Amino acid sequence: MRRLRQFLSDEQGATVIEYCFIACMISVLIVAGVTAIGGNLQTKFLGPLANGFP
Repeated sequence: MRRLRQFLSDEQGATVIEYCFIACMISVLIVAGVTAIGGNLQTKFLGPLANGFP
């Protein structure tokens, strides 16, 4: 019974899950930001280059 109470009161697993969730959200934001910036940079730099060739 003591081990069951100890297991139920242990919060280390919850902390790890919270940190994983935070890391996941940060990585999603980084991917979204890089995708948005990459599209703009591609248009800005490669657009004039592509227009320069017939």
